[in-house]
Amino acid sequence: MTQPPSYPMPPAGGPPPAAGGVAPPPGPHPPGYAVPPQYAPAPPPWHAGPPHPAPPPMLSPGGQPLASFGDRLLAWLIDTALATAVAMVLFMPVFLILFMRMTTEMSRTNPDGTFVEYDPSYIFTSFFLPMLLAEFGLIVVLLGFYWLYHVEYLKRGGQTLGKKVLKLRVVPLDPNGTLDRRMAGRRWLVQYLGSSLIPGLSYVDGLWQLWDKPWQQCLHDKFASTVVVKVFE
Repeated sequence: MTQPPSYPMPPAGGPPPAAGGVAPPPGPHPPGYAVPPQYAPAPPPWHAGPPHPAPPPMLSPGGQPLASFGDRLLAWLIDTALATAVAMVLFMPVFLILFMRMTTEMSRTNPDGTFVEYDPSYIFTSFFLPMLLAEFGLIVVLLGFYWLYHVEYLKRGGQTLGKKVLKLRVVPLDPNGTLDRRMAGRRWLVQYLGSSLIPGLSYVDGLWQLWDKPWQQCLHDKFASTVVVKVFE
């Protein structure tokens, strides 16, 4: 019976077989010899190459990095929480006193046990009118606080409490200019007063930064000729 031909084993330390194949036969190969596909070395694993560097941050006209949308949003939330706390401190005691007074008056009874009936004009002048006046007065006080905080305090260093925490600063678009009361006041008129009077303006104003080029300004920045930058101090 004819025996199948045998092939010599590769010498120790010879080339290992490629993935999915066997080692090529040992010995020198004649010129022009092509290694069969099953002996070809496996291709190296896919390599994406060196990572692409992150794009440089956008810079203001003065050369400072522009503030990101996330940082500005967090700073706004901090300032809003502070304003809400101040409003609660001012409004709650007044309305609590008026509510307790109205409840006491409405629960008065006659000697026979029936509830005292009040004239509608008395109810209006004794309860609703004082509540309306108190609300109006507190709104004026709150607007005064907003002006002091977002205009007078901001113009001193370009930062509110929220911006200090997030290391942001409001600066003039003109790098040679100085942030003044007029700029800070125009920002406040659009960002807070205008947004409270025009429905939906606050959303358009805040989101405008996402597509504004090249300074990533909100509408109140454009109206005041300012830009918000990142600081590292």
